[in-house]
Amino acid sequence: MGLCSWIILGGLAGWVASMIAGTNARMGMIANVIVGVIGAFVGGLVMSFIGGHGVTGFNLYSFGVSVLGAVLTLFVARKLTGR
Repeated sequence: MGLCSWIILGGLAGWVASMIAGTNARMGMIANVIVGVIGAFVGGLVMSFIGGHGVTGFNLYSFGVSVLGAVLTLFVARKLTGR
């Protein structure tokens, strides 16, 4: 995947994850992209750890993995910051 695809997938995944985690009102577009890209990486690590595939391209499976990773990232960030 190219850089633009990572940014688009990350932005969408970060936005959906922020709505799931209840942090959408506090996050802007840039934060959603950053959380989504980090979430794609984290989701890929988690999926490979349990025997699945990570982010495989611009498809629905990769979007789900990215959202899962972004929700986990937001959960860990919330626990570390105490908010």
